[in-house]
Amino acid sequence: MFFLSSPLEQFQILPIIPFRLGVFDFSITNATIILAFGLLGFVFVLNSLLSKQGNFFVAPSRIQNVVEIIYSVVYGLINDNVGSAAKSFFPYVFTLFAFILISNVIGLVPYSFTVTSHLIVTFSLALTTFIAINLICIREHGINILSLFLPPGSSMFLALLLVPIELVSYIFRPISLSVRLFANMMAGHTLLKVIAGFAWTMMLAGGGLLIAHTIPLVILVVLMLLELGVAIIQAYVFTILTCIYLNDAIHLH
Repeated sequence: MFFLSSPLEQFQILPIIPFRLGVFDFSITNATIILAFGLLGFVFVLNSLLSKQGNFFVAPSRIQNVVEIIYSVVYGLINDNVGSAAKSFFPYVFTLFAFILISNVIGLVPYSFTVTSHLIVTFSLALTTFIAINLICIREHGINILSLFLPPGSSMFLALLLVPIELVSYIFRPISLSVRLFANMMAGHTLLKVIAGFAWTMMLAGGGLLIAHTIPLVILVVLMLLELGVAIIQAYVFTILTCIYLNDAIHLH
């Protein structure tokens, strides 16, 4: 009988360098290392795009072409969904998209760790964005922020019905943002682990199963390509919803 580890073991946060200070745990974990490599890789890519004079190369490299495409996509999202009024928020939205995208893609590397498969990470991103958007809305409109929960021209009867619904929907925005990203990344990686374990068990069994194990391997390759698409789409969805919420905060729509 062959031992097959749980597909959920890949999501465990394991301490690499334990360090505790009283009740606080400052250990360096597998998630910390992957996160650090992701941030360093992002800084390296941005640095490689710039020449010594601090300008982009006239003849862009392949990496620069990719980053310029990402730049154009994020800029288009803000411009189309919010307008020119939100251009000052472009650095944050671009950083948010790049962080989620890099974290998702790094998680597809074998023996790596997917930080966005943990709800605490995705919820922290969503909650930070939600709080920032509300602060922007209060700064721009003050008490008029309450108009988000009641469309103009509504009767008193509709107000009693719409305000609670809109309020609950508004409060659950960070939860829906975080759960959507977390659930998609966790489900996809769990499926990959299950298929990979199934193929490995068939290979170890020998005989006819040794030949038949190529079928789940082919499925695994297809799923890897699908997960790459999911990683990109989920970063895009998180970003475009952030732009939509930002549009609501600026224009009170």
